Amino acid sequence: MAAKTTLNAKNLEALGAQRLAELLIEISMGSAAHKRRLRMELAGNQGSAEVAREVRKRLASIARARSFIEWHKVKTVNADLETQRSTIVTVVAADDPKEAFDLIWQFLAVADSIFERSNSGDSVFIETFHQACADAGVIASAAGIGIDVLADKIFTALQDNDHGQYDPLIAEMLPALGDDGLEHLKSRLVQWSNEAEEKPDDADREVFGNGPIYRDEIDANHRQMTARIALQEIADAQNDVDAFIAQLPEQTLRAPMIAAEIADRLLLAGRAEDALTILDGADHRGRFELPFEWQRARVEALAALGRGEEAQAYQWQCFEQSLNGEHLRAFLRRLPDFDDIEAEEKAFAFVHGFPDVHPALAFFLTWPALAEAAKLISNRHAELDGNLYELMTPAAEALQEKHPLAATMLLRAMIGFALDYGRSSRYRHAARHLAECASMAPHIDDFGSARPHDAYVVELKRKHGNKHGFWSLLR
Repeated sequence: MAAKTTLNAKNLEALGAQRLAELLIEISMGSAAHKRRLRMELAGNQGSAEVAREVRKRLASIARARSFIEWHKVKTVNADLETQRSTIVTVVAADDPKEAFDLIWQFLAVADSIFERSNSGDSVFIETFHQACADAGVIASAAGIGIDVLADKIFTALQDNDHGQYDPLIAEMLPALGDDGLEHLKSRLVQWSNEAEEKPDDADREVFGNGPIYRDEIDANHRQMTARIALQEIADAQNDVDAFIAQLPEQTLRAPMIAAEIADRLLLAGRAEDALTILDGADHRGRFELPFEWQRARVEALAALGRGEEAQAYQWQCFEQSLNGEHLRAFLRRLPDFDDIEAEEKAFAFVHGFPDVHPALAFFLTWPALAEAAKLISNRHAELDGNLYELMTPAAEALQEKHPLAATMLLRAMIGFALDYGRSSRYRHAARHLAECASMAPHIDDFGSARPHDAYVVELKRKHGNKHGFWSLLR
């Protein structure tokens, strides 16, 4: 049974309304956020219209602010924004969707003020405004906003998307726009992208850099890019692959990643032959290995064309080049039952003989096949590069419980590198690794060709006894 002094709703009710009111006034002194919350609760007692009025006032105040948002104030400011957004969605929208739509649009417009006053790396803000885009889509449907009006508002917003706050807007508005609204938005964007840019007189052109680069050219390129991205989103929404392709600059169509994006869409549209043509037309020059996305799309195109054996042969070739486990998994999935076991064994054998031991180790760790990783380390420990701590450290952690000898070899590789090359900045880590080796030693029944722990330490002292900075860390 909770004590009478435990902070919970029931115990606080016992204080009575007047005392609670006095305490709330006292607690809110000096806290603007608490005062705003109390005013919002008071407004709620008078109906959603009064709540909407309070939200509108607060959003206007945020938009007018000019002080820079320091890093330690980001959470506080975002909490204020979240309060306004949540109030619009949960209180105002339930009673008056049209008023809520106006407010959420005003909320989105506040983004310019927020980003101009904060570090562009403050991702917490962009997440809040992206959520508001999703809210706007839901509220627009409930409010029955006319599709032409809605399309025009979206078009205007996209022209002022300097901080990416409206990036998800088209996708979130699709249900409210419908086919006709989407067509209206598309026509506005096409018209905008085709507008002739007014070129100022040479004497009036604003110059950037030594190029020279002119402000009007930057603005024109930005307009074209904004319209192109929006029209690509609309093309995807309408499942119009050709319209998507039409928005890509000619010089980018041969880029492997772009070719893969187009091929994915063509495959979904049942146009595998076109997909393969696009992929095979990509520019391979200067590339040791094509992107995984391109390789995956090519396999899928070959399979869709009924060229299964060719698809499998290419998938295996990609695996052999990269040791990418996703290629192997896809290869195994296409095999008949039981054939996959033999193929996996063949793949493991290939990995064991891979020229570079490090991607081989990474493969076994991520597959995962820890016993194979331990076997690889045992057979090829002399090839391990102790400088690759970003691979060695997690590998040792993964192996230490069931394969302590393999983990020890990895730790010794890092210790050896730090001491052999006098990397004093790593001595602290090397000392920790040596302590970990000591803790695992009793669990190793047979060190094989490796020195037992005590003998290893003796040899380490013989070779590096003068590394006092290291040894002092072990005392």
